[in-house]
Amino acid sequence: MKEDNRPYWIKRCHLAFRAWYTDYFLRPECASLGPYPTIMKPWYVKISGPNIRIGHSFTAIGEPSHRVELGVWGREAGAGCLTIGDAALLSPGVRISASDEIRIGSGVMIANGAYITDCDWHTVYDRNARDPEPKPVIIGDNVWIGDHATILKGVTVGDNTVIGAGSVVVSSVPSNVIVAGNPAQVVKHLDSARPMVTRMDHFSDPAGVIEFFDGIDRAVLAKNTTWRWLLELVYPAARRWRS
Repeated sequence: MKEDNRPYWIKRCHLAFRAWYTDYFLRPECASLGPYPTIMKPWYVKISGPNIRIGHSFTAIGEPSHRVELGVWGREAGAGCLTIGDAALLSPGVRISASDEIRIGSGVMIANGAYITDCDWHTVYDRNARDPEPKPVIIGDNVWIGDHATILKGVTVGDNTVIGAGSVVVSSVPSNVIVAGNPAQVVKHLDSARPMVTRMDHFSDPAGVIEFFDGIDRAVLAKNTTWRWLLELVYPAARRWRS
C-alpha cells in the first residue's frame, strides 16, 4: 500500500472537506442520512430520487470510473423508496435502482460492481411499460454481496447470507447460506449457532471508531512535514529519498 506522506493537518483538512461535500451535496438528496457517514470521494457518488433513507455509519467508496449510484424512479412523482440500514458498506461501482421498494438491512456489505433492482423497467411485449405488479427486494442484516453479483426483482435474501461473486439471484434465498451461480443456488449452509462478528459490532460506538482512527492518523502521520509533502507532491521521485 502506498505510504501516506501527508502531514496530519492536511489529512484533517481533506476529511473536513469530504464531510462538508457530503453534507452539502449528498445529504439533501436523501430523505434521511444518519450520523457518522464515511463517503470516500463523494463527488463520485450519485444519489437521486425521493424517499431514500440511510442509517448511521454509512460507508460508500466512489471512484472516477466506478461511481456508486443510488436511485429511485417511482411510477409517479414522489413514489418508490430505498432504505439502507446502519453500518452498510457500498464498494466502487455499486448500483441500486428502485422502482417501488428496496430494503437493505444493517451491516450489509456490497462488493465492487454489484447491482440491485426491483424492476425489469420494461415488459417483454411493451417496451414502454413496467410490469404493473410491484416486486420489492428485501435484503436482511449482515448480508455479504460479492463482486459483480446481481439481485433482481422480487428477491428476499435472509440474514447473514453470502451472495457469491458474479451470481445472478432471481429467487429468494434463506438466511445463513452461501449461494453462487447463474441462477444462484445454495452451495453451503452456515453454522447459525457459531458467533459472528459483524459491521454492526464494529460501529456499535461510531464516535469511538472515529476517535480510534484519528489517533492512528496522529501517530502515523506525525513524522510527515509540510515541506516534505510539498516536495514529493511536485517531484514524486523524491519518495525514493525516504530512509
